[in-house]
Amino acid sequence: MQGQDGRAGVVDGEGGVRRPRVQKNVTRAIASDICADVFPIGGFLPTENELCLRYGVSRTVIRESLKILESKGLVRGRSRVGTLVCPKEEWNILDQQVLEWIGPRIFEFDLLTCVLDARRAIEPFAAEFAAERATVQDVAEIERAWERMRDAESDLDAFSQADFAFHAALLKASHNQVFMQLASIIQAALEFSLHASAEAADARDEALEIHKRLVDALRMRDKAAARECSHRMLDLAARDLAIAVKNHPAPAGA
Repeated sequence: MQGQDGRAGVVDGEGGVRRPRVQKNVTRAIASDICADVFPIGGFLPTENELCLRYGVSRTVIRESLKILESKGLVRGRSRVGTLVCPKEEWNILDQQVLEWIGPRIFEFDLLTCVLDARRAIEPFAAEFAAERATVQDVAEIERAWERMRDAESDLDAFSQADFAFHAALLKASHNQVFMQLASIIQAALEFSLHASAEAADARDEALEIHKRLVDALRMRDKAAARECSHRMLDLAARDLAIAVKNHPAPAGA
């Protein structure tokens, strides 16, 4: 079926035409308003009818959006009472969509510091294990990621993607099943963290050097050197994240 703008539409449960992406856009809009405290935590969202008027869509679209938001922990429906905005501690903040909804306000959530804390607890051990257990193929994969970082030059996105590939390959090379799973669990948050660090850094020479030293330590099976390189890497990340936080002050009234 065609919408008024000529594009294919989807008929919703109330007979209206819902253009492609409307559902996703409305969900994002409600989530963004929650993140911006338009709908304060601990309070209730407006009624379905009020939300329909606010976002210009049918009740079916609103209900579907609320189901998505509830699955991410942002809201919780209460029978005959309304939809409650949940505390941030209940949000699935490692979810890719949730991070997109939070957007620049991620600096207010202190999430990047939490990711760094988790990395400090895990990565030095992973590096030490990798120096002992990594296969030739594992080390080659880590080195290829480093080469991509080196070749990215001024392309911040390419550098950050290669940096994530480096750390994901390092966790994999530890051959610890829990560490190997962590890369996928925290992928979105780690990618954002690495991007923020790279963006804040005046130059990437230091990062490239310490990453290369870690590759060399793995090749030499030097566990102590690998662990030390990981600690140094995380110290650089902490420095750059502090700069990133300083460069993104909380909005007025936050």
